[in-house]
Amino acid sequence: MTVAALVLLAVAALAGSVLTVRGERRPIVTGGAVALVGALAVAAAFAWAEDGAAGAALQAGVVLAVLAAVTGGSPVATAVLHAADPAAAGVSGGPQDPDILRGGAWIGVLERAAIAGTLLAGWPEGLAVILAVKGLGRFSELRAPAAAERFIVGTLASGLWAASCAGVAVLLRG
Repeated sequence: MTVAALVLLAVAALAGSVLTVRGERRPIVTGGAVALVGALAVAAAFAWAEDGAAGAALQAGVVLAVLAAVTGGSPVATAVLHAADPAAAGVSGGPQDPDILRGGAWIGVLERAAIAGTLLAGWPEGLAVILAVKGLGRFSELRAPAAAERFIVGTLASGLWAASCAGVAVLLRG
């Protein structure tokens, strides 16, 4: 079961990388994001059924969970943003407008790495620090309704994805 969970985490990390390389400006196939979530859910089920991994398997699980959190979050967040308001895709000022919240993809990568890291380090209070820093950094841009919506929906989707990936590694610990 541990091997199956590790393989699925690796698949989620690799597929997330491929989908991320496609970029946010191209329509992300919703099926790709659903497949990522499905792979993570099955990995969690396998990890939960296991009594706990040891040694190298546990270390690999932690590394793969962080990689999956970092690489898979962008396609998942983009799919959620598109599902939240599909009519706004490509509309100036809409959630897919590249001028709204510029740099969000890189901020999301760092955010997901930090979320996974704080949870795996056993410091869940770090989530409050991460989200506070992100909110303060974007405060002046959040007056526009489209920006505020994109910020909230994207942050929640990205954060939940990263926390879920970290959760699989925690389940592997037993």
